Amino acid sequence: MSRQTATALPAGTSRSVAAPTGTPSPRSDWASLLQCPGRSDYVLPPILQCQGGHLVCGNCRPRISCWPTCLDPLGSIRNLAMEKVADSVLFPCRYASYGCGAALPHTEKADHEELCACRPSCCPCPGASCKWRGSLDAVMPHLRHQHDSITALQGEDIVFLATDINLPGAVDWVMMQSCFGVHFMLVLEKQEKYVGHQQFFAVVQLIGTRRQAENFAYRLELSGPRRRLTWEAAPRSAHEGLATAIMNSDCLVFDTRAAQLFEENGNLGINITISMC
Repeated sequence: MSRQTATALPAGTSRSVAAPTGTPSPRSDWASLLQCPGRSDYVLPPILQCQGGHLVCGNCRPRISCWPTCLDPLGSIRNLAMEKVADSVLFPCRYASYGCGAALPHTEKADHEELCACRPSCCPCPGASCKWRGSLDAVMPHLRHQHDSITALQGEDIVFLATDINLPGAVDWVMMQSCFGVHFMLVLEKQEKYVGHQQFFAVVQLIGTRRQAENFAYRLELSGPRRRLTWEAAPRSAHEGLATAIMNSDCLVFDTRAAQLFEENGNLGINITISMC
């Protein structure tokens, strides 16, 4: 199979801000009684109360020094009656305003929200200048309109050509790859993770949920005269982002000396193969 080649210039495009879309789904009267004063969610077991009867969830208790409602000092009084109420209530997903209509027991709420297809995503482009946030369905339209300089190719097996890799300082190269009916983003990032030691980090993320990402694998390969450097892994979800992968070196990592073994005239070609598990 012949490979297509995408040429990526160092990233640096203007970015815009978009507000979340959609309208909240209705909440039951019982669920509305269990609003947590410490965060924009619900009081879920274990449920604690102050001497005045005000409620707060167990997740918020370690983060507050007094009760948000009445400013009473913290205690450890459990409200077992409200915990029984919570056990009988179906709670809306926290991403109802983004279009999710699910109503779930509190024991299933956190797991659902971790994988919810309506969970908003930040802009997957590297860098902190783009503050856009929206649904996964809106990511590709955002990239096409606000980051139209990103090269996009179709196919399972392509070549990503990063140009001018010897530019000083922190630089990002980005491209999109579409196959199997979904979209992937490859990011090659050069940064000085350790003082005086510049490194390259290459990682692929799926514009989709973590559960969808588990259905795919990617392979990155640098090749040169009698040399080959490869990395295989599952793609990151757009919900996870790339910062953790780069921080933990959970991606293809090589330093500038290694890059010189594979570059040609300051350009670096990376073979990318996407496969279904």
